Amino acid sequence: MKQFTSVNDVQNIDELLKTALEIKANPYDQQEIGKNKTIGLIFFNPSLRTRLSSIKAAYNLGANTWVLNAGSDSWTLEMGDGTVMDGDTQEHINEAIRVMSAYCDVLGVRTFPKLVDRDEDYQEIMFNKVKSLSSVPVVSLESATLHPLQSFADLITIAEKINYNPAAKPEKKIKVVMTWAPHPRRLPQAVPNSFAEWFSKVDWVDFTIVQPKGFELDSKFTEGATIAYDQDEALKDADFVYAKNWSSYENYGQANDGDKDWQVTMEKMNLTNNGKFMHCLPVRRNVVVSDEVLDSDVSIVIDEATNRIFSAQTVFHEILKNKTV
Repeated sequence: MKQFTSVNDVQNIDELLKTALEIKANPYDQQEIGKNKTIGLIFFNPSLRTRLSSIKAAYNLGANTWVLNAGSDSWTLEMGDGTVMDGDTQEHINEAIRVMSAYCDVLGVRTFPKLVDRDEDYQEIMFNKVKSLSSVPVVSLESATLHPLQSFADLITIAEKINYNPAAKPEKKIKVVMTWAPHPRRLPQAVPNSFAEWFSKVDWVDFTIVQPKGFELDSKFTEGATIAYDQDEALKDADFVYAKNWSSYENYGQANDGDKDWQVTMEKMNLTNNGKFMHCLPVRRNVVVSDEVLDSDVSIVIDEATNRIFSAQTVFHEILKNKTV
């Protein structure tokens, strides 16, 4: 693995999943991999799980780590090329990323969309700028359009719940439904795009996406998925229900706060095949999902959050194992 920016950087999903399950079973057995290595983490927007799980993953591998909040922990960065820097920015990203990548062996980067210009966000201008300037492998800690570490953690979680055996895949496909859910703010499509991109490629999953009309994701991420618009019908016989809000791709950035009945409740979970509830967190209680669901045994959101450690650790492991000390 040379970098980790999407599922397309993974040669074999099942092999990577097998490695992750082995690493989780013995999380401190690979510390020679990280010996004398440093993993740098730069955040252009806030984070809880991504930050802490990535630090923990680095420590599990015996690696050092540093974390930088761009702007608040550093000089204010100038992003534009050809800019006359006589304003509030003190350092150009061209020098900053080159310096940061000189201080680490792997660079984790988290960026965020503006949700104003779809072309700008979907061209991943900021993330690709960092990637082009880095002299070391880059790992996506979330970008404007994708969040692959989260999706990989979700896959690990589902595999654990079904007692996945790489040598004997499930005889019957596991039904996974990703449902749009209400939210008071405009949210990006990174998590659902990534979830769709991963689970459309898992051959032992029957994958459905259900959303209101006008909230379809970019079709390049959903190829192979069943697209639905009736939430109750889609949830029938689901083994896993993944709830997430996203703003419109078609009418870019537009929110929809009028569909309160899309909230995931226990009544809706009762339509499933004793299904488990999933969410990437943070989650708005009694908006996206009811307290009753989150506080019940059907919720596996903490398992997902825990597995963020092992998705990151596996990726760092795969990148670092070919580096010489």
